[in-house]
Amino acid sequence: MESTSGSSMKISPLDLMAAIFRGKMDPSNTSSAGAEVASVILENREFVMILTTSIAVLIGCVVVFVWRRSSAQKPKLVQPLKPLVIPEPEPELDDGSKKVTIFFGTQTGTAEGFAKALAEEAKARYDKVTFKVVDLDDYAADDEAYEEKLKNESLAIFFLATYGDGEPTDNAARFYKWFTEGKEKEAWLQNLHYGVFGLGNRQYEHFNKVAVVVDEILAAQGGKRLVPVGLGDDDQCIEDDFTAWRELMWPELDQLLRDEDDATTPACTPYTAAVLEYRVVFNDTADASVEDKSWNNVNGHAVIDAQHPCRANVAVRKELHTPASDRSCTHLEFDIAGTGLTYETGDHVGVYCENLPETVEEAISLLGLAPEAHFSLYTEKDDGTPLSGGSLLPPFPPCTLRTALTRYADLLSSPKKSALLALAAYASDPAEADRLRHLASPAGKDEYAQWMVASQRSLLEVMAEFPSAKPPLGVFFAAVASRLQPRYYSISSSPRMAPSRIHVTCALVCDKTPTGRIHKGICSTWMKNSVPWAKSDDCSWAPIFVRQSNFRLPVDSKVPILMIGPGTGFAPFRGFLQERLALKEDGAELGPSILFFGCRNSQMDYIYEDELNNFVEKGALSELVVAFSRQGPTKEYVQHKMMQKASDIWNMISQGGYIYVCGDAKGMAKDVHRTLHTILQEQGSLDSSKAESMVKNLQTNGRYLRDVW
Repeated sequence: MESTSGSSMKISPLDLMAAIFRGKMDPSNTSSAGAEVASVILENREFVMILTTSIAVLIGCVVVFVWRRSSAQKPKLVQPLKPLVIPEPEPELDDGSKKVTIFFGTQTGTAEGFAKALAEEAKARYDKVTFKVVDLDDYAADDEAYEEKLKNESLAIFFLATYGDGEPTDNAARFYKWFTEGKEKEAWLQNLHYGVFGLGNRQYEHFNKVAVVVDEILAAQGGKRLVPVGLGDDDQCIEDDFTAWRELMWPELDQLLRDEDDATTPACTPYTAAVLEYRVVFNDTADASVEDKSWNNVNGHAVIDAQHPCRANVAVRKELHTPASDRSCTHLEFDIAGTGLTYETGDHVGVYCENLPETVEEAISLLGLAPEAHFSLYTEKDDGTPLSGGSLLPPFPPCTLRTALTRYADLLSSPKKSALLALAAYASDPAEADRLRHLASPAGKDEYAQWMVASQRSLLEVMAEFPSAKPPLGVFFAAVASRLQPRYYSISSSPRMAPSRIHVTCALVCDKTPTGRIHKGICSTWMKNSVPWAKSDDCSWAPIFVRQSNFRLPVDSKVPILMIGPGTGFAPFRGFLQERLALKEDGAELGPSILFFGCRNSQMDYIYEDELNNFVEKGALSELVVAFSRQGPTKEYVQHKMMQKASDIWNMISQGGYIYVCGDAKGMAKDVHRTLHTILQEQGSLDSSKAESMVKNLQTNGRYLRDVW
């Protein structure tokens, strides 16, 4: 490129680089090239400055990269993630303060509520003591950690619920298994003072078994029992049982927790529990349109459990009773394809259902609030400090009042005494407030037992009886209405036959209470009225999860099995027989099996009759024995049929057979247990104590299993 003598020489960057390289690499042109390069650089100062800066930055990056690589290759002295998997250190160990750990194992939240209530009152009584409420499942990551942490406790209180056939709650199952398996240890808890309160129902055979067992093992391993184990009975008023046990506990805790300075002062002023209340924030009504959009077939969590259920559509629904029956039983199938949810034969499915529309409308009317008001609940104040000392349950997602009453509020159970006190606090009529407080007081214990418990009054009936009680939303959902709980059903299918479906067999609950109210079961009514996808694209669905069970077939398919399950108690055995049929079709050898089934009348409620006959024809079931209680001159139940087969039952048990019972715990299961005891006594020529010992051995060895409710 040429220019006039008065112009500067401009060249492209590539030409400039070429000129520089020619000057460096062509020795024959050293002087002329050097002059040329110098001239070019002078005429292109701006570009040269950019170029040199870029080279400097590039060199700096290379140096940093090399340094980091060399550092990475050295032994790692710091592992920042390691503290996440190490048990959290206890910084308070050296502060000299006294500490109390309050554990809970809960299925419905009652044990957790009692644990938190005790902690709140204890904090008021012993202000220099540190109280910690702990979910047993969160206490330790593994067995070794359980032992290491528990032996460092000096004072612990356990609230332990028992459900089903003497089983621990889901969140206490891991602890209970570890603790009972290590019961043969030498005394290692000599430094521990402890108390245990159990939550159970006296109608069940193994009343408060979990609490009793833990209490005995704690004492056997050196623990110092503060008070006798509390036996809360949910069949009456468990709150009164808790109150009585708590009053026994205070003098013992005074001895351990009060300072010498406090020895001459009164324990404390009478404690009055604060009424729990969420902070409520009302939202833009436009937010209500997105409530259901958060639900899809995958819940977004690594696990599916009671806290993280997944949505499942209703694929099939059909009535199992004939038109001649005055009752109803529903066969329902949930579609779980693509949800990540799996199950094993014998497991339970937990189903979250909704209150009926008429129930919700009644609640809206009684509360006197706008049903479409959209709100959020918070457990902390505006500044982030917790409300009510952390005793509040986690809030449900933002929604309208109608949705909250439909999905989250238990409106048909009898309210607790604490709920009556909360209603009293917001009753504008002094007479109503006094009456509510009396029912919740020790003086009103007998009246509460008759008027509330025996009459089975629902929360809505109580609110209708005291119309001036209008609690605000934050109080209603925190202190008045309990949280609506999932309903559990024995799964009536096997994944070998139905891997993408969970089958449920559910009898409709529809009874008249002593007050004349017609009580409709929430979940059973929903199932009966549900719409399967075959009938509508807008099919019914529910949040569900699976709870593992120990109700399992023997590992060896040749072991004999006895199944006793009248009515919907047949549900898990339908899964068993599907499993056995699949095993047989795969070439497995099956041992002998007998099913004792019962219903009222062969023309009304003989559920799954065709399937049962098919199981017999195909060899999955050796013998079917059916008892009809309303067909014939006398009532005949499964226990009567068992006595007729006493010799066969004895022979199967003698051959290592397993016994399975499913159904009503308060009636049928007790009758079957007594019948089994009689058969062992008579067929084995045993006295009563030896027969009972044999029954207990069958239970201990996992050969006598019950799925009862």
